[in-house]
Amino acid sequence: SPPEEVEDASEPTKRDRSHLESTLKLNEEKPADDVSGVLQRLRKIYHSSIKPLEHSYRYNELRQHEITDGEITSKPMVLFLGPWSVGKSSMINYLLGLDNTPYQLYTGAEPTTSEFTVIMHGPKLKTIEGIVMAADSARSFSPLEKFGQNFLEKLIGIEVPHKLLERVTFVDTPGIIENRKQQERGYPFNDVCQWFIDRADLIFVVFDPTKLDVGLELEMLFRQLKGRESQIRIILNKADSLATQELMRVYGALFWSLAPLINVTEPPRVYVSSFWPHDYNPETHRDLFLKEEISLLEDLNQVIENRMENKIAFIRQHAIRVRIHALLVDRYLQTYKDKMTFFSDGELVFRDIVEDPDRFYIFKSILAKTNVSKFDLPNREAYKDFFGINPITSFKLLSQQCSYMGGCFLEKIEKAITRELPDLLGSIGLGKKPNVLSCDVTGCGETPKNRYRKP
Repeated sequence: SPPEEVEDASEPTKRDRSHLESTLKLNEEKPADDVSGVLQRLRKIYHSSIKPLEHSYRYNELRQHEITDGEITSKPMVLFLGPWSVGKSSMINYLLGLDNTPYQLYTGAEPTTSEFTVIMHGPKLKTIEGIVMAADSARSFSPLEKFGQNFLEKLIGIEVPHKLLERVTFVDTPGIIENRKQQERGYPFNDVCQWFIDRADLIFVVFDPTKLDVGLELEMLFRQLKGRESQIRIILNKADSLATQELMRVYGALFWSLAPLINVTEPPRVYVSSFWPHDYNPETHRDLFLKEEISLLEDLNQVIENRMENKIAFIRQHAIRVRIHALLVDRYLQTYKDKMTFFSDGELVFRDIVEDPDRFYIFKSILAKTNVSKFDLPNREAYKDFFGINPITSFKLLSQQCSYMGGCFLEKIEKAITRELPDLLGSIGLGKKPNVLSCDVTGCGETPKNRYRKP
């Protein structure tokens, strides 16, 4: 019988929490590594070398991703996703020891979490309305205003004075309900999820072994997780509610359902355990569950310890995308100027170029004259929409984006990508452990040189 029914008879025994404290190093009184200096330098590089080009070529209109100061200085974020009632909120309560306190997240067999709940550090327990969180530009949540008032009513913050939250922020999401229509939520649920996915350092996708329905909404979610596979961890929660043989079958069934949705060579890590404070059911694999839980905690600790490296890599990846976008707009503009004659109709000329950029070698010339990987090039269709809103004549050529005092925008962003950001990484001791960041994450092979110059 499920553990909920036994609770009335006698209070279930709680497990020892010492492994939580030792693995997450909660009791270590070591001085927090001073990252404020590194963050200041990172902000300076972003504002002086990346943002001018980003603004000049309106990169935000292409990818809807403006980086705020709050985002540069924010703590690592752990996002909990998955169907309803799989134990996401219980897991957060357990990690933070919130059970039986006034601030425990609501849990239960029915869909209980209808809000996006951000659990962050604060001097005392208190809740913050979503409207207040979005209005505070010092927090990294101000961009959420664009999803409208309906959404802000479904956003809530909880401040908890917990050691772990000094180093990480948790986000609990409403469960996915497969038979519900999107519009019933009253706000763009998928877009909001995407916003959090783009910023999460670790994404826990939680499942309950007794109800594995992988339907359309979950498929949609995995489509949104594309490109973030290295951040995903899959959790088969409530594992002690099944006998071993059944659990093995469910594990196989879960992979079978998810295989078409996760198209990467290396499968994501799966953790099988019961993430809540009560003791495991007798006759189940207690040792395995405890080992799995400790592995997951180590994973979480790794993200906390690598937070500065990840932050610098994230800004560098952003800079690489901004640079490619600027080179493309410059190339579109140059092609337009070359094709224009005194008698041409500017709109018709440009429509030709946007409809078939390959005829004018726009993308090919970027690949030929600058060492950009073809996998990093944006979608051609996206530029039709982009130029629909931003007329080509509203942009300047890159060669004109220079000033006597400030230098050239393109040279500054290239210097940031090749020298300043890698130097910043080196300054936080990355030289000793070069394998922490794979080149997939940082694109470290990308050394912009041989810039596009019109012969």
